[in-house]
Amino acid sequence: VMLTEVDYRTGRRHDMAALTGKAHAAGALALWDLAHSAGALPVDLAGTGADFATGCTYKYLNGGPGAPAFIYVRPDLADRAIPALSGWMGHAAPFAFDLAYRPAVGVDRMRVGTPAILAMGVLDAALDVWEGVDMADVRARSVELSEVFIAEVEASCPGLELASPRDPRARGSQVSFRFAQGYAAMQALIAGGVIGDFRAPDIMRFGFTPLYLGEAEVREAAARLARILATRAWDRPEFHRREKVT
Repeated sequence: VMLTEVDYRTGRRHDMAALTGKAHAAGALALWDLAHSAGALPVDLAGTGADFATGCTYKYLNGGPGAPAFIYVRPDLADRAIPALSGWMGHAAPFAFDLAYRPAVGVDRMRVGTPAILAMGVLDAALDVWEGVDMADVRARSVELSEVFIAEVEASCPGLELASPRDPRARGSQVSFRFAQGYAAMQALIAGGVIGDFRAPDIMRFGFTPLYLGEAEVREAAARLARILATRAWDRPEFHRREKVT
């Protein structure tokens, strides 16, 4: 069973422990996508009994475009799991250059080819900021900031509908609103210095990263959004032009 802990559109957070338990009860293994979890909230793969997990480092972990992905394999499965892609770095003896593939011991078999060294170097530097940071503190501040944003937007942007769960325990570190002209409104926001993004058909997404985002910036983002909607600044031709990246 492959599941995403935090939905990329609405930010809804699924109960990893409960759903993993149900998968196991049905005789299935659980693989979790942590793209919107890693660096955003505490993740306890061992405690929840997750079998596999994968995720990215370019989002909340600040690795930037092209940053490496990661994989987790439950330790007791590591020597039995067969990688979907086999590469020489996952070989038991990569410099023996055998004609036949022999998987390495444990999770090392999940390696594929030569890693992108420059991207790894950038990620290594990006992770330095996390030294000594308690993810529980990050999560608590994320909830505070997102609650401020929801309150400000709902008070000043009557045309928007909250798409994320209202209960902060049921969402990740993002807040999504629905708006029929969400694409154009988001382009107008980005042009004005507020960086969010859009997901079809009508979702405007806003992420909250407490390590470098404060309450004043959150309130200002909501105020700029309100001005764009009130003045219909979004209804300009350049903001309706669909780009490849939304």
